[in-house]
Amino acid sequence: MALLVLRAIFFMVAIGIAVLIFGSDEIRQGPSWVPWAVLAGMVALPATVIGLDTSIKRKDLTVITAVYFGVLVGVFLTYVAILALTPIIPRPPRSPVFDWLPLVMGMVLCYMCTSLLLQTRDDFRFLIPYVEFARDIQGMRPNVLDATAIVDGRIAELADARIFESRFVVPSFVVDELQSSSESGDRQRRMRGRRGLDVLNRLRETEAIEIEVLPPDAEVDAEGSDEARVVAMARKLGGRIITNDPNLAKIAALRSVPSLNVNDVAVALRPSYVPGDFLSVRLVKAGEEPGQGVGYLDDGTMVVVESARDQIGRTIPVTVTSTLQRPAGRLVFARLEDSRA
Repeated sequence: MALLVLRAIFFMVAIGIAVLIFGSDEIRQGPSWVPWAVLAGMVALPATVIGLDTSIKRKDLTVITAVYFGVLVGVFLTYVAILALTPIIPRPPRSPVFDWLPLVMGMVLCYMCTSLLLQTRDDFRFLIPYVEFARDIQGMRPNVLDATAIVDGRIAELADARIFESRFVVPSFVVDELQSSSESGDRQRRMRGRRGLDVLNRLRETEAIEIEVLPPDAEVDAEGSDEARVVAMARKLGGRIITNDPNLAKIAALRSVPSLNVNDVAVALRPSYVPGDFLSVRLVKAGEEPGQGVGYLDDGTMVVVESARDQIGRTIPVTVTSTLQRPAGRLVFARLEDSRA
């Protein structure tokens, strides 16, 4: 709605300028077709500008600020240069070159300043510090996905839960890898590739997040490993990596790039148990020690029940006696509820 109001005001301002031009003596004394040409031009100009604005779906704020400051600095340098050259510029009558000199200098300096800032926009910040601070708080840091996080599929569940507020970025070479895998002759690799493409389609259809596929920067080594290229892209975008690969997380840490392991998130979301808690678990196999029965909770936590080998195949109530955190996950020890001392 705000954009519609802005565009309507833009049109009205253009028409107002056309009315002012109609009232000038030059227009009144000119041919009769001139006012109509002015009106058509003042209608076509805002329509063209709005059309270009709507055709560019994504605006890069760093590019806009670089152009703005480039033109501003170029105009300022032109003004300073003209002031410096005024004492040595001959007085009229003189060559017409000196009359056009300010415009030529302004054109050259504006171009040079804008070009310089566009090429170095990632090395400087032209935004107000408060804007940058609010941008970080709102979670606008992009999340760069690698192939392992996509194939795993749990990232789609997290996106549906609206945990992420910032956009997802998928490197184009990751999509190429998934497509190549989906056409592989190896059955397992083909299934992983197809699953990854299905997860990407699901993410694209999720209204809670925005996802885009970006090509790697020209400076990224195309011959390098995919892990290194993912880290380079995340560092270039100032984002964080979402992965299931612990080696990639270590590489990112060495490059000072934040990363998030989906497995770590799953472990952190598992409920914690303390001695005395009551559970219901279905025993599926015998334990390593005599008399033990082993079952699994819905989140995959292994439960070892003492003196319950004869209960295998049944769902029984148990009491937690202790827990053990291992690299593979949490292990819960329990005993039959009716065997409490």
